[in-house]
Amino acid sequence: MFGNRSYRLSPGGALPPGIKNLILINVVVQVMVMLNHSLAQTLIENFSLSAGDIFYRFKIWQLVTYMFLHDPFSIMHILFNMLYLWMFGVELEREWGTREFLKFYFITGIGAGLINILVSGAPTIGASGAIYGVMIAFAMRYPNREVYIWMLFPVKIKYLMGFLILLQFFSTFGPYSDGVAHAAHLGGALVGFLYLKYGYVWYRLKNGIPKNMFGKKKSGSNMHFSSGGGKGDKTEYYRKVIDELLDKINRVGYLNLTDAEKKLLEEGSKYLREHDTNGFN
Repeated sequence: MFGNRSYRLSPGGALPPGIKNLILINVVVQVMVMLNHSLAQTLIENFSLSAGDIFYRFKIWQLVTYMFLHDPFSIMHILFNMLYLWMFGVELEREWGTREFLKFYFITGIGAGLINILVSGAPTIGASGAIYGVMIAFAMRYPNREVYIWMLFPVKIKYLMGFLILLQFFSTFGPYSDGVAHAAHLGGALVGFLYLKYGYVWYRLKNGIPKNMFGKKKSGSNMHFSSGGGKGDKTEYYRKVIDELLDKINRVGYLNLTDAEKKLLEEGSKYLREHDTNGFN
């Protein structure tokens, strides 16, 4: 339970489709490897994440497939990963939409894998890197939401994630190894943070929108347009709209725009590229 919200699994589609399918695939693979250890060995040899396989044998697919493999001799590894995916991911997917959530999940998972092989070089399996990306996204979106530790002690998620990140950092660069891919955990959180915090920079570059090109933003705009004012008024309207939306993206990230705001941003960017003669190129 988080704060004043409780989460319950119930029949009839409690899970959004992205998380439901991720959990289903992970569980099916886990059942297969636990029932057939020779199959488990084959899958781990070919689909776990290995620096040698990536850099020398070019098995690039391992950057994705390693996220769907877990310890074949224990149920706890996959159990906690899927539990955290459900706990922290459901609300994000419902807000962002399935496509954006899955994109974020795989970006953080792939980023976590790359950082793990660059920092530690140790082979790894598991979805933990992507899960840490989801957890950091939840903490950024709902920093004051409370999580109950051992069902007893309420802690704000922003403080819990701060503690976990420090723990992963010292575990990654400390003198002792416990066989856990702490670098992947740290990498997933880092990639997730950078993606949400600075992804708007890529959006601006992709759409040819220079920073602060519209001048000082006027506050209090309701962002309504009247078609009677002609082309000039429409251009000024879209300039103001995009400036306000970019300011919001800068604060909370592109994924936290509503669907209507995303559509308006796309429409405004397209219109100004085609009609604005004052440097929107």
